[in-house]
Amino acid sequence: MSEATDIRAMNVQYRGPHDTEKQEDVSSDDGRVRTGHLWTATSHVITAVIGAGVLSLPWSVAQLGWLIGTPVLLAFSWVTYYTAVLLAECYRSPHPVTGTRNYKYRDAVKAILGGYKVSLCMWAQYSNLYGCLIGYTITAATSMMAIKKALCFHEHGKDSPCQISGNPYMIIFGVSELILSQLPSLEEISWLSVVAAAMSFSYSSIGLGLSIAKVAGRNHLSGTLMGVPVAKLSPAKKTWYVFQALGNMAFSYSFSTVLIEIQDTLKSPPPENKTMKNATRMGLSVTTVFYMSIGLIGYGAFGNDAPGNMLTGFGFYEPFWLLDIGNLCIAIHIVGAYQVYAQPVFAVIEDWIGDRWKRSGFVHKVYTIKFPFGGSVRLTMCRLVLRSSIVVSTILIAMLMPFFNDIMGLIGAMAFWPLTVYFPVEMYIVQTSIKSWSPKWISLQLLSLVCFLISLLAAIGSVAGITIALKHASIFNMKY
Repeated sequence: MSEATDIRAMNVQYRGPHDTEKQEDVSSDDGRVRTGHLWTATSHVITAVIGAGVLSLPWSVAQLGWLIGTPVLLAFSWVTYYTAVLLAECYRSPHPVTGTRNYKYRDAVKAILGGYKVSLCMWAQYSNLYGCLIGYTITAATSMMAIKKALCFHEHGKDSPCQISGNPYMIIFGVSELILSQLPSLEEISWLSVVAAAMSFSYSSIGLGLSIAKVAGRNHLSGTLMGVPVAKLSPAKKTWYVFQALGNMAFSYSFSTVLIEIQDTLKSPPPENKTMKNATRMGLSVTTVFYMSIGLIGYGAFGNDAPGNMLTGFGFYEPFWLLDIGNLCIAIHIVGAYQVYAQPVFAVIEDWIGDRWKRSGFVHKVYTIKFPFGGSVRLTMCRLVLRSSIVVSTILIAMLMPFFNDIMGLIGAMAFWPLTVYFPVEMYIVQTSIKSWSPKWISLQLLSLVCFLISLLAAIGSVAGITIALKHASIFNMKY
């Protein structure tokens, strides 16, 4: 590749590599090389969906209780799957199989809806993706801190203070992401998604196994029909926690923000929408089994005292080595999930910069760095500075607001209605020419309205939680 090569040519996830030999292997209708298939897409889905949010589910169910928590958890699964299927139909337009490709989520909104909704979509998608990067930074640091704290408890007893600062662990996580962020695209890190998916199964299984062991040791399930009683909190706190629990559940299922980008990695035949729907069904089926098991059995194990994070909240203290393995798996998984959510953010800014400064050497001049043991990476100074700046900014903000449950709930609330429900529903209605006020149109609009109200309540609860937490927090002094 010449030094004058445009940065967009390097971003294979969105524009495709200019490698003649590879293009002979996989043909496509736009000259792009796509090597993704059902299993890589399923791995990306599982990596994006099964994240740290699963560990907050016992706490979330505890706020709602057995009577409400169980059906609400199932409802989020069904809504996420249903709207993801609608969104998969919008990768090409105006026809889902023969239409023009939409490389990104916002491209689909622009092609099908247009107008001010494109700006609304971009604001919602990229602010949510950026928020996820902050949330993942907090989660990874918390898990690494929990490893050290578990060792401290094991040596000195569970009543020891064992207070640990989170800032060094956020910096360690940030350094790893600074390196990985220079890889061009999702297709370049498919291996990382496979590893991350395996890690998510591992720590989820550990949490589930420990919960089952705790329930078996007592021979009964804890918890109540309506969750944490008002008498134990205050009416206001109970309300905020219920709203926040909805946001946590929404966050735990969220992946629509990167669905189109994942679908754009798929080769065809078979048609991309068919493969993506199958990958979504497989990924969310696995996710739902895990979520129901961990959320409900975890609540049965801890009852109304369920911690905000079942592995880092120390509902369990022994075996300490198993807790350490579980938290290590979380940290490794978050390393991959961070990149799945970061790559679309990098790409949209780089595309904008590349179009605006078309003759700038800083933006377009490509350098190839070869590694001593084989392999190389291509980058520009713009890519190096821009991506590094974004990663550093997420670390700094995470240090300012290290509140796991509140941040997870707010991110979930921000993404759930606009990105998971509203835009997929609206695009599907236009794409399939559903008539206004027809039975299907009414049902889709009712679904959108209900989900909007849920997102609004979740956002209110999470903002209230962050406001309360900020009163007792010290700037750049995350303690655990």
